[in-house]
Amino acid sequence: MAEIDELLPIKGIRLASVAAGIKKNGNDDLVVMAIDESSNCAASFTKNAFCAAPVTLAKQHLSQHSPRALLINSGNANAGTGDTGMQNAQQSCQWLASALGVLSEQVLPFSTGVIGEQLPMPVIQSGITQVVSKLAEENWTDAARGIMTTDTVAKAVSRTMQIGDKKITISGIAKGSGMICPDMATMLAFIATDADVDAGFLQLCLSQAVDDSFNAITVDGDTSTNDACVIIATGKAANQCLIESSKDSQKFIDAVKEVCLLLAQAIVRDAEGATKFVTVGVDKALTKEEARKVAYTIAHSPLVKTALFASDPNWGRILAAVGRAGVQQLDISNVDIFLGDVCIVRGGGVDSNYSEEKGQAVMNEKEIAIRVELGRGEESATIWTSDLSHEYVRINSEYRS
Repeated sequence: MAEIDELLPIKGIRLASVAAGIKKNGNDDLVVMAIDESSNCAASFTKNAFCAAPVTLAKQHLSQHSPRALLINSGNANAGTGDTGMQNAQQSCQWLASALGVLSEQVLPFSTGVIGEQLPMPVIQSGITQVVSKLAEENWTDAARGIMTTDTVAKAVSRTMQIGDKKITISGIAKGSGMICPDMATMLAFIATDADVDAGFLQLCLSQAVDDSFNAITVDGDTSTNDACVIIATGKAANQCLIESSKDSQKFIDAVKEVCLLLAQAIVRDAEGATKFVTVGVDKALTKEEARKVAYTIAHSPLVKTALFASDPNWGRILAAVGRAGVQQLDISNVDIFLGDVCIVRGGGVDSNYSEEKGQAVMNEKEIAIRVELGRGEESATIWTSDLSHEYVRINSEYRS
């Protein structure tokens, strides 16, 4: 996976990243995004019951004020840390608020890294002093690198569009490569636009975008304690404020969806130890929920994922996953399964034109599509996943080393 190009700055957003000393490897690990007044914000968070202290605090702060700053640390999740962890998150917000001249409730904290360890507070305090002095609109690429943990490359994208007679810019960064599964699959994503967008419409845009992007990827079936996605609209483009009924509302929604999808797919492409990028599509289902259930059963199967790593066209593993996905009264005689353009199962049994050579040709590719037609209705769903390799086991067995 290639490194990112330079990102387009967003008027009203200043960023900076420093190596405060949270990570053992000496890489950047503390990022601040300073937000101009009168910006609107929307967010989506993990549904994990053991959500981290910064997630709980960010939700509280967001319900009280529109944020003026985001404080992001990598290398320590501040999850499973009890009352002390919450106090540390609050103290971190207070330090940044004081440095920026805003209320502590206007700071949203985010953390990613090892669970169960307290934040190194002296390091956080000194890091905040350093990072605030470096804030600038052009620092998006540095920020993308500063939020990384086991990621091998930074993940970021910028897009421009026309709203009326105004040019609108959207830039986003994300981190994540393991502990990735829906319900805000350990990922963080931060997106900003200079568009003027109504707060309620902004939340609608993000919810729709997240559903078919960050909530449609899986690496290992583990949902993190810290997942979050935030979008900020600064209004600096001075366009007519976008609301749901605006002429260009769908155009804006589509642009946000594109940014989220590209970031989400970048997470899968950089999945821990991954050698394959896999698209799993399920069509002709009764409901989208049913289609997703089948797709995730395939994507979460260790047998399917290891076959993908081995480039082994052992299609029986896919068939078995479809069969155990819990689809009520599934008529297997209506089920067709494809590897790429190759039909492997037709009407519930091996396709008469299938050959091992055809299947092998598809499995040798770096990007593989698995498609299932259930023959039950008109709904469909697509998710993205990766294979399961020796390297994934090594990375996660050595994670705290």
